[in-house]
Amino acid sequence: MDRRQFLAACGIGAGGMLLPGFGQAIAADQLVETIELAVKKRLADAAMSAATAAGASYCDVRVGRYLRQFIVTREANVQAVTNTESSGVGVRVIADGAWGFAATNNISAESVAQTARLATMIAKANAKNQTAPVRLAPTKGVGEVKWATPIRRNGMEVSLQEKVDLLMRVNGAALTAGASFVNSSLFLINEQKYFASTDGSYIDQDVHRIWAPFTVTAIDKASGKFRSREGLSAPMGLGYEYLDPKTEDKSLSPNGIISYGKSYDMVEDAKAAAVQAREKLTAKSVKPGRYDLVLDPNHLGLTIHESVGHPLELDRVLGYEANYAGTSFATLDKREARFQYGSEIVNLTADKLQPGSLGAVGYDDEGVGTKSWPLIQDGKLVDYQATRDQAHMLGKTESDGCSYADSWSTVQFQRMPNVSLQPGKKKMSLDDMISGVEDGIYILGRGSFSIDQQRYNAQFGGTLFYEIKDGKITQPLEDVAYQMRTPEFWNACTAICDERDYRLFGSFFDGKGQPSQVSAVSHGSSTTRFDDINVINTARSLG
Repeated sequence: MDRRQFLAACGIGAGGMLLPGFGQAIAADQLVETIELAVKKRLADAAMSAATAAGASYCDVRVGRYLRQFIVTREANVQAVTNTESSGVGVRVIADGAWGFAATNNISAESVAQTARLATMIAKANAKNQTAPVRLAPTKGVGEVKWATPIRRNGMEVSLQEKVDLLMRVNGAALTAGASFVNSSLFLINEQKYFASTDGSYIDQDVHRIWAPFTVTAIDKASGKFRSREGLSAPMGLGYEYLDPKTEDKSLSPNGIISYGKSYDMVEDAKAAAVQAREKLTAKSVKPGRYDLVLDPNHLGLTIHESVGHPLELDRVLGYEANYAGTSFATLDKREARFQYGSEIVNLTADKLQPGSLGAVGYDDEGVGTKSWPLIQDGKLVDYQATRDQAHMLGKTESDGCSYADSWSTVQFQRMPNVSLQPGKKKMSLDDMISGVEDGIYILGRGSFSIDQQRYNAQFGGTLFYEIKDGKITQPLEDVAYQMRTPEFWNACTAICDERDYRLFGSFFDGKGQPSQVSAVSHGSSTTRFDDINVINTARSLG
């Protein structure tokens, strides 16, 4: 079967196959279908009426259609094309002061009403063992409103042939430039979400995300040594226009590394990746010691995610996540004491607003309008991330608007919003920053990492590493990882490039909760300097 026959078969085949975790396999042309707005409102009204009649004091309903297209390739082969849909209705209620939740994939008014009655029964059963009633921060109903990711080209409408042709060009460019192996993928997600509540909101949202990762591997056949370089793109809350590269969205480092902002040249990056993977084969192995680190946004985003985003989730601070992904060193008493989390130039902000970000929506999954708020201000811990039923624990009168569920079939709970390091206030370019470093390492891209159960001690690798000597980038390095204690690391922040260098990093599949759910979140920053950080050599052996 040739590639065109394969694509045709994937477009119409496996129509009845259920794919665990993603839903039902569908034909590619079904990815652009929608549920009529009037149908969604009718289902929501049926659920709210049934829940109220059964004794619920509050009810919210989420009618969802979740669409995914994943395309995976390796060298000249298409390895997988997956189109999935998951549709249904989730109903959450408060009855007798306790939460109850139930969901159904039977999209009929009768089934949805029965599901609402079941959710109410569950809430009443839960109330028998609850020590204190649920306290919801007030949220004013917004009536009938719509919000959509401001895309210019819907990726679900782009032909499968065009997408595969792009990935084949990417792979071909990498192989021609010296790669031994290459795999590339496209992930497209569309969440068609309708929220209604007894507060008086009917909110219709159309959310789009895209990710175009690849990995290039170069092998030294004589020694068997190999090195890989991942793509320097970020998953984004954009449409297919993200893959239409624009010169103004590129940044060039002093040593010629191209980074990307609001658009991405995947073919160009693949060529560079092959060359750099070859360079890594002969790069100098780092000498362990203490260095000043210059961290690119595409690297620093993961450090922000793990050392700021997760430890400032209020449910983690309170111990609710202890069994799965740990607690947090950033306890409530530290907020009261205005704990010095970082240096005075460190300002970290939470938001679900940034255009192009993975977390951007108009309203969260509790119908709360999204906003921006400070977490770390002038280096001091000032706030956390809270949902409607958590706001009172912090003395707040409103939710932060960061509730999310990854499906109609899962209950919404507190999820990390975008968490971003604000750009430096003084004019500073990357060249300016590097010129002031005497003995340092410039790090780009994400790598392996580990972090303890309180988000305090951690270790981070990267993709590309370059030695800095006397204000100049001199040569590539390998086997680099830095160790950190969260507050010591952020207090070692001495310089941040200005807003001209600001870019987004993204986590497309961020896991949390039991049963586990995934969410997508961005972390913005400009290139940032951290002084006197301990660097280890990951290739060293104690034996």
